[in-house]
Amino acid sequence: MTRALPPLRALRRLLALAAFAAGGAAAQDAAQFPAAAVRFLDGELPRMENAVKERDRDYFEEAMGRTVAFSADWGFKTHANPALAPYRSCTEAVSDFVIVGLCRLMPNGSECDAMLASRFDANLRQCRQAAAR
Repeated sequence: MTRALPPLRALRRLLALAAFAAGGAAAQDAAQFPAAAVRFLDGELPRMENAVKERDRDYFEEAMGRTVAFSADWGFKTHANPALAPYRSCTEAVSDFVIVGLCRLMPNGSECDAMLASRFDANLRQCRQAAAR
């Protein structure tokens, strides 16, 4: 049985709260963040595609948990870890990928605007470029 997912807005708030609570927890070299974000997304995106195809809503709840853990490991938001400010495209891509997938399942969700998917794609492209440097 698939449980009902929390509203998309609540998922965003949860990620932001967890990222803020992580504060200065990240001790990693910020220059390694783009590569870590790309590895994280490269692992998640095929799973997300499969979940969308299978209409597996449980994946998204689990993926949000992994996203929160990733964000906590890096002190994710720029206000919590200013060293990540140059990699905004990566932080936004990681923040948005679950919402983008959910919007493919529930296109009328409150967070699903016409520009979300294209903004995600642009951020992912820029993050990949930063990781390649």
